[in-house]
Amino acid sequence: MGDYCLLAGSPVDANAHYTTALELARLTGDFFWYAGALEGNVCALLIDRMGEKDSAVEDEVRFRYSSVISHYRKSFIQEHAQRVSPLTFELEATLKMARFLCRRELAKEVVGYLTSAADGAKSLIDASDRLVLYVEIARLYGTLGYQRKAAFFSRQVAQLYLQQDNRLAAISAMQVLAMTTRAYRVQSRASIAEDSPSKKEVGSSFAEGGKMLHQSVVSLFESQWSTLQMVVLREILLSAVRAGDPLAAWGAAARLLRSYYPLITPAGQNGLASALSNSADRLPSGTRCADPALPFIRLYSFPMHPSQMDIVKRNPAREDWWAGAANTGPFIYTPFSKGDANTNTKQELIWIVGEPVQILVELANPCGFDLRVDSIYLSVPSGNFDAFPVTVNLPPNSSKVVTLSGIPTSVGTVTIPGCTVHCFGVITEHLFKDVDNLLLGATQGLVLSDPFRCCGSARLKNISVPNISVVPPLPLLVSRVVGGDGAIILHEGEIHDLWISLANAGTVPVEQAHVSLSGKNQDSVISFASETLNSALPLRPGAEVTLPVTLRAWRHVLADADTAGRSGSGGTVRHSKDGSNPTLLIHYAGPLTNIGDPATNKSAVPPGRRLVVPLQICVLQGLSFVKARLLSMEIPAQVGENLPKPVHIEDSPTEALSSPTKMDGLVKIDPFRGSWGLRFLELELSNPTDVVFEITVSVQLENSSHDHRVSGDRDAAEYGYPKTRIDRDCSARVLIPLEHFKLPVLDDSFFVKDNQADGANSGRNSSFSERNTKAELNASIKNLISKIKVRWQSGRNSSGELNIKDAIQAALQTSVMDVLLPDPLTFCFRLSRYALEPENSSSHNSPNVQVHSAAAKGSVLAHEMTPMEVVVRNNTKEKIKMSLGITCRDVAGENCVEGTKATVLCSGVLSGITVEVPSLQEIKHSFSLYFLVPGEYTLVAASVIDDANDILRARARTKSSDEPIFCRGPPYHVRVVGTA
Repeated sequence: MGDYCLLAGSPVDANAHYTTALELARLTGDFFWYAGALEGNVCALLIDRMGEKDSAVEDEVRFRYSSVISHYRKSFIQEHAQRVSPLTFELEATLKMARFLCRRELAKEVVGYLTSAADGAKSLIDASDRLVLYVEIARLYGTLGYQRKAAFFSRQVAQLYLQQDNRLAAISAMQVLAMTTRAYRVQSRASIAEDSPSKKEVGSSFAEGGKMLHQSVVSLFESQWSTLQMVVLREILLSAVRAGDPLAAWGAAARLLRSYYPLITPAGQNGLASALSNSADRLPSGTRCADPALPFIRLYSFPMHPSQMDIVKRNPAREDWWAGAANTGPFIYTPFSKGDANTNTKQELIWIVGEPVQILVELANPCGFDLRVDSIYLSVPSGNFDAFPVTVNLPPNSSKVVTLSGIPTSVGTVTIPGCTVHCFGVITEHLFKDVDNLLLGATQGLVLSDPFRCCGSARLKNISVPNISVVPPLPLLVSRVVGGDGAIILHEGEIHDLWISLANAGTVPVEQAHVSLSGKNQDSVISFASETLNSALPLRPGAEVTLPVTLRAWRHVLADADTAGRSGSGGTVRHSKDGSNPTLLIHYAGPLTNIGDPATNKSAVPPGRRLVVPLQICVLQGLSFVKARLLSMEIPAQVGENLPKPVHIEDSPTEALSSPTKMDGLVKIDPFRGSWGLRFLELELSNPTDVVFEITVSVQLENSSHDHRVSGDRDAAEYGYPKTRIDRDCSARVLIPLEHFKLPVLDDSFFVKDNQADGANSGRNSSFSERNTKAELNASIKNLISKIKVRWQSGRNSSGELNIKDAIQAALQTSVMDVLLPDPLTFCFRLSRYALEPENSSSHNSPNVQVHSAAAKGSVLAHEMTPMEVVVRNNTKEKIKMSLGITCRDVAGENCVEGTKATVLCSGVLSGITVEVPSLQEIKHSFSLYFLVPGEYTLVAASVIDDANDILRARARTKSSDEPIFCRGPPYHVRVVGTA
């Protein structure tokens, strides 16, 4: 009656009936019905005070229910007299008490009741009662927040369902087990909500710089659960198969195989692979699953654009818009920047609409069966990228780096979280972030194994996906070398012409272009026709232009000094080292505005590009220098009516003395020495190659008219000399004529060192004069070198030029004073009786050529007194005191004036003549000679300088200050005609 009153909603009447029942049960001693009446009394009390939360009521209920449970236990001894087991009522009362007290603050007390109920479940005979009990216990544990205890009793429920051999029970078991996956950390990715704590934890667990907080890693990977997690997934797989849910079965098998492959035997791995395939056979084509299986995929690298596709920032405000831009391939900011390690600035990557791009990923199959990936391609949720799928076959326990490509389709940003994989008949999404977390857990020992290390792959640095932006289409220049892209084989110094073809393979015209050089050996590029490219602008899509480039192979720098003189059979090949080749840099850009996309016209200016064209040159060893030395020779001039004047053979061969052929074009008379001087640079060359070389020497000279009154430009004339052949494995000497010239004044700037200059000589004027003199000396050397060309030819098409600059400078180092500096004193002889203008004719600056009468031809008659003069010039800036002497010798070299057998009589003083020559001036000394015997005679003037200064001693290279300074002039020929 009390129960009916409660159902009728009258707790007061129910309480009265329960009170009567309690009295009757007490009188009969029936604990079972006493406990039932007391339980009803408690229920009437709660209904009567519904909505009230009073501690007194809670204490009253706790006290009465404790009594109910104790009286149900007392009734066990009377169970044989009862038709119903009191255990079920006791457990129900215990659960009601736990449900009434189920709060966090009373968790300990509630856990005690639930534990007691769980212990009582062992005594229940009916499996359905145990199932209901476990369901209630799991629900109450879940309400308290004890997820693992709730998951445990949920598994007990699932096992009771699995004991029933029907599909509905299997579905129930699968659903119950699905609720436990989160507690066991084996939940499906689809069950993770966007705002779930686990996902937020994953997202926030990454510290700046890609590192992961230790606590988050622990919460994600708890390897000590491996066995239990495998059991749960196996139960889910079994229940899904029985329930006929192939997608759930596929997901469970995928999670089991992916996460616990190290703990599964090869036979078990094959079984899971079969389960995946069987489940996929019952799924429609194109089914997607949130849980990835195999393979493991990690980001390997973002390959930089080829050298023909480098992107450069563009500054439209400058004509050289590429200046200051760092060419880092597709990356705007270099990934190797210094600074704070905690900076979260990502790399920025630029892609171009319509141009294919590539990304490298590494796939690993750590299982013992062959894995076939039907297709894999980049996953781009932004929708502005077309990815190209590829098929991959992975042998057991192997890894492979695969190139995934695609084409950006529109301007914007591109995000690449991972790859889309079609494997085992199902399409899954593989995220790079998941594998990064897995590898990080492996390094910290929190997961079972590193799948890539298991497959023998090297440890790879964690690579993050950069910020990728897509820009409008850009022009694309593609280069090729006409005739083949292989390396050009040249000998050292060889000159070669090549043609580089540039084609616009893009969809945008090239409107701006600039060509420059980079790299080593830029001097080897003699010329490149950049104006040809500029004249072809704008270069439309599909158009092509050819640039001619002239190269000269550089000279190898040998480690050993004596290597240059070696020669070996077959020749020695020395290839160019890496990075030694020069490169052409072509910066080019399209229009400043994006014609095809008006929306982007207001945005930033499209970038430009840089094309790197390496000039692949393989330099073979050519001719080698062995040594170089300077040779000189003087041919005496004849005594004539006037002083000798500078004579060039190109002026008039018939008017030049002793220079009847053009081969003497470089022979010049020294106006101060009065002799014909020949100077040669002798180069000894070795040919260690297996080819034959022919050497040709040519010299450039300046042509000028005889009369300075005739104005006109001077043209360069080049004189060639006979070829010299150098066979293979042979050496030869080549004579290079040097122009005979000297500086006009012997100055102290050539001898005085900076640290020896005193205060009086360190003024501005002397320093300026010294600098000018040295500059004049250097300019003279450079001018001399620039006029000489040594060219070689080998075969029909191989030719080049030798670099003799170093050889000439080395040869001149020890003899620069002899070659370029004048003597302190110069001596000249002339016949005085025919001198029409003796004073003017002595000037060495006269440009007129010496002319002889047809009768005399510069000869003198025997048996006549012949007046002569010796002219002594001082080429220094200080006066010189000296003792002058004149000697006349015959063809045998004997003195003809002195002795008993003298053949020449003299009038005047010929020895011991004390004279003083002012600075930069001349003095004359007259004498007469009477030749008794016709023939050839030689006049030589010499002097001993008194009180020589430091300049003269430095020029004479004396070793002591007391050593006398001798100056000797060149020999002059005198031809005496007549009869004896």
